[in-house]
Amino acid sequence: MNQDELLARLNGIEWNDFECKRAQRGVPEDAYKTVSAFANTAGGWLVFGVSEANGQLDVTGVAEPDKVQNDFLAVLRGGQKLNRVIAVDAHRFEIDDKHVFAFHVPELSRSEKPVYLKGDPRQSYIRRAAGDEQVTQSELERFLRDAAQNRYDGVVLSDIPVDQCFDETTVRWYQEQFARRNPEHVEITDPTAFLLNWNFVVEQGGKTLPTRAGVLLFGTGRYVRQILPRPVLDYQRIDSSFDNWSADQRWHDRYVFEENIFQTWQGLVARYMRIAEHPFSLDPATLRRNDDPPDYVAFREAAINLLIHQDYGDHGRKASIKLFTDRTIFWNPGDAFATEAELLDPTEKEVRNPAIVKAFRRIGLSDQAGTGIRAIFRNWHELGRTPPRLNNDKARKEFKLELINQPLVTEAMQRFREALGATLTSEQADALALALTLPQDEPLSLTAIRSLGISTTQQARAVADHLVLQQLLDKLSDTQYQVPDKIRQRFARVAEVQAGGQVGAKLGPSWDKATGEVTGVVTGEVTGEVRRLLAVMSGEMRRREIQEALGLKHEDHFRDAYLLPALALGVVEMTQPDKPRSSKQRYRLTEQGKALRNGDDE
Repeated sequence: MNQDELLARLNGIEWNDFECKRAQRGVPEDAYKTVSAFANTAGGWLVFGVSEANGQLDVTGVAEPDKVQNDFLAVLRGGQKLNRVIAVDAHRFEIDDKHVFAFHVPELSRSEKPVYLKGDPRQSYIRRAAGDEQVTQSELERFLRDAAQNRYDGVVLSDIPVDQCFDETTVRWYQEQFARRNPEHVEITDPTAFLLNWNFVVEQGGKTLPTRAGVLLFGTGRYVRQILPRPVLDYQRIDSSFDNWSADQRWHDRYVFEENIFQTWQGLVARYMRIAEHPFSLDPATLRRNDDPPDYVAFREAAINLLIHQDYGDHGRKASIKLFTDRTIFWNPGDAFATEAELLDPTEKEVRNPAIVKAFRRIGLSDQAGTGIRAIFRNWHELGRTPPRLNNDKARKEFKLELINQPLVTEAMQRFREALGATLTSEQADALALALTLPQDEPLSLTAIRSLGISTTQQARAVADHLVLQQLLDKLSDTQYQVPDKIRQRFARVAEVQAGGQVGAKLGPSWDKATGEVTGVVTGEVTGEVRRLLAVMSGEMRRREIQEALGLKHEDHFRDAYLLPALALGVVEMTQPDKPRSSKQRYRLTEQGKALRNGDDE
């Protein structure tokens, strides 16, 4: 981190990986809670010499910088207050003649977590919603399970009878797939001998015993449920869009899979065939579509990722697949040990269930090591759709992937690009389109740009930097960018005009092409959503306050259908238009907005 990046972060913007402490004459005790939280979650920056009060960040400085730095680093290296030695990256700055420190705390590996205080694992902390939270008992158990040297799926089960626990049909099916895939291997026809050869069954103490992976993959329903008291997968098809759905609505098709993992996979494919965009056939040997089109490849890899990487030791949460009309959401208990950026790299990753992963790869039901997520993004991009949304939540230890059935480049975006008059490559145009689809307070990361089929971080940075030169993006940090407010408003205006033209509406204020600002008065018809927003506005309000007043649950829908059109029409304005992502941002009616609302009230 350089000084400019530090100042940008101090500029009233909320960052989950950024925490400030006054630390004027000594290291505050709660700083070590933050160290624990960052190390247990995704890493972050701990800043000394900055105080926070009423949402304001103020550079107060460290009065005894050498002492504070040495004391802090000595504790982190001592391994006494914390159970691990923490190697931080330290930066020292002078801002307005005041000393400020920025310490980068790295995320530790799964085997080194949890990091806790005072020798008590219960005093482990995680980073959540820009704050430090002490772990619950279930969260602590997840950390300890992931840290174990003996992997969970490799544990030998001494209380399960090996001669009764396996489903013969599943084992025979797997043997056939393996023989087709690996003709050079000597065929082992006896099922028990076959499982023994691949360590799904082991000899221990003169006995032959199954492993947990063996039962989960090949077991009968009875024994699967004995070691896994929750379903393998909850599959739901919901005939509505995600924005129009609420949790109290019933599904249109649901199946709770409680059979072994391979039976679950076969049943899932059968259900997918019923609702596929186009009819297709499967190769019975591989359960692959004969033509392997991008939509099926993306679904297949996402579903397999869910089955092989979930935390089967978590008996309180079950994996789920929810198919809406506009997207499919895959949710897993258990985070990926890699970062989101690393998941897009074609390299070997440490996995939670190595025995289960290898079983799928041996029969070609998973792409080669480390390429599954990459294949999902690549194939979805081939369809011209909005990149999948990935949330690898290391605090909650959960993983969510959304396949969104919407085009990345809409007609409105095409018209907007034409209006800009800028010369952009296809990669640059896609990156700008992606940035415009993000919520206003969510930056565009280099990882997100890579999700557009761009291979390396270096190539993604070149794309983003060109857009910065074109004044289409602002650079927030070395890895994050955002759309300038004027550009976002210009796009919202084009989108609103496009939508209005489609329904015959005439939308009002004029658009100054030179400045990109909305001017004039509101004329003609205004959408019902904008009128509803005007009706609930009172004084200066936070985004979330307006959303709650409208009774809306989904932020994206509120932003796209209500807030951005209102800003573009000039009936609502920001209190801090030069800092659109500020944590202190509020919204209020303009005089035009007040006049329009008062007119509606008459």
